[in-house]
Amino acid sequence: MPPLVLTDEEQDLLTGGAGQGVAMAMRVVTALARVRGADRLVEVSGAHVDSCLYHGRAGLDFARRLLDLGAAVRVPTTLNVGSLDLLHPGTVHEDASHPGVLTGGRELMDVYAALGARATWTCAPYQVGARPGLGEHVAWAESNAIVFANSVLGARTDRYGDFLDISAAVTGRAPLAGLHLDAERLGSVVIDLSAVSPTRLHEEMWWGVLGHLVGEVAAGGVPVLVGAGENAGEDALKALGAAAASSGSVGMFHVVGRTPEAPDLASCSRAGSPVTVVTDADLDVVRRRLTTAQGTRLEAVSLGTPHASLGEIQRLAAVLASAGGAVHPGVDAVVSTSRGVLALAREAGLAATVEAGGFRFVVDTCTYVTPVLAPTVRVAMTTSGKWAHYAPGNIGVDVVLGTVGECVTSAVAGRVVLDG
Repeated sequence: MPPLVLTDEEQDLLTGGAGQGVAMAMRVVTALARVRGADRLVEVSGAHVDSCLYHGRAGLDFARRLLDLGAAVRVPTTLNVGSLDLLHPGTVHEDASHPGVLTGGRELMDVYAALGARATWTCAPYQVGARPGLGEHVAWAESNAIVFANSVLGARTDRYGDFLDISAAVTGRAPLAGLHLDAERLGSVVIDLSAVSPTRLHEEMWWGVLGHLVGEVAAGGVPVLVGAGENAGEDALKALGAAAASSGSVGMFHVVGRTPEAPDLASCSRAGSPVTVVTDADLDVVRRRLTTAQGTRLEAVSLGTPHASLGEIQRLAAVLASAGGAVHPGVDAVVSTSRGVLALAREAGLAATVEAGGFRFVVDTCTYVTPVLAPTVRVAMTTSGKWAHYAPGNIGVDVVLGTVGECVTSAVAGRVVLDG
C-alpha cells in the first residue's frame, strides 16, 4: 500500500495551522485515506452532509466538538434531512424507538447550521441548486445523493458517511480513492432492458422496482443499463439510483445514451462484463416482494422518497385534481419534499391543490427514519422502491408499492386499489 503524501498546505491543516477544529477534521480525513489506500488527497468543491440526522449522543458530541474548536465549513455545503420538520412543529413525535429525537435532533440541526452549512435539510440537494459539474470532485453523503451526483451529473464523489462528510467539508479535502478515480467508475455488470415493455418505463414506480433489482444484481459494483431509458427524466433516474443504492450499495450507474459518461457501452464498462437480461416478469417478482402487505387495509400513503421534485408535485396535483374526491379521513397522506421545492410549489399554486386533495407536506426530514406517521399505522402505500425497502424494518409497517395513480385512488377510497 503506497504511503499517504500530503502537500505543505495539507500538512499545515493537519498540525493545527488553521485551528484545532480543522486539525481534528483533517485527522479523520487522513485516517480514512490510509484505510482506503489513497496516496494523496483531492480538493473538493462542495459537500453534502448526512451527519445532521440524530442517531444518538455521539453524533451530537462530534459536531459540537468541531464547533467548540472553531471549525467551519471551507466549501459550499448542503445539509441532508434532519430529525425534525422545522416548518411544521409537531409533525415529528417522540417514541420509544427514537429517544431524544425532539431535543437532540433540534440541537444537532442547530450545530450544523452554526458550522456554516446551508440549511437545505434535503436528501436531494441537486433539486435546490447544488449541482456539481462533469468531473467535479465533491464529498457527498446520503446514498441517493451520492449515486445521483456520480451518475446523472457526472460529478465525482465516493461514499461518505457520518463524521467523514463534515470532516471533508471542514477541510476541503477527501481521499483520492474509490469513485473519484477513473478506473472505479467503469461498469462491472451490464443490465439489458430490451425485453422490458416501454410503457413500464414511463412510470417512476417501475424505475424504483428496476433499481431494487439492479442493486441486487450489481452487488456494490457499477451497473450499466442498455436497451431502454435513453429518454429517462431525472425523476426516473432518481428513483432508479435511490433503490439501487438501498438494495445493493450502488454508488454509480450508467444508462447508455443518457448519462454523461455513457455515450456507448464500450466507453463506460469493462470488457467482458457479465450481462443480465431483465424482463417484465422479473420486475413483477420484485414488486411483489417489496409489497409486504396483504389485503386491502390502508392507513397511510407516503410519497417523496427521495424528496419529491417540483415535477413530481405537479404530477400528483394533476392526478388529485382528476380523482373526483379528497383523501379518505382514515388515511394519512403525506408528501415529503424540501423546503426549497415546497416554496416553489406554493408559488406555482400546486401545493394548494395537493393540500385541498387531502395530502399534507412534510419537509426537513423523512417518514421512514423519523416518527412522522402515527404509531397505529400498520399498512402504508408508496411509489418509492427505497421507502418500500426500508420502512418495514425502520418503522414497523407493511408496504404496498404502487403507481402515483394507484396511491391516489387508494387514498381516496380508504383501501388499497390496484390497477389490473
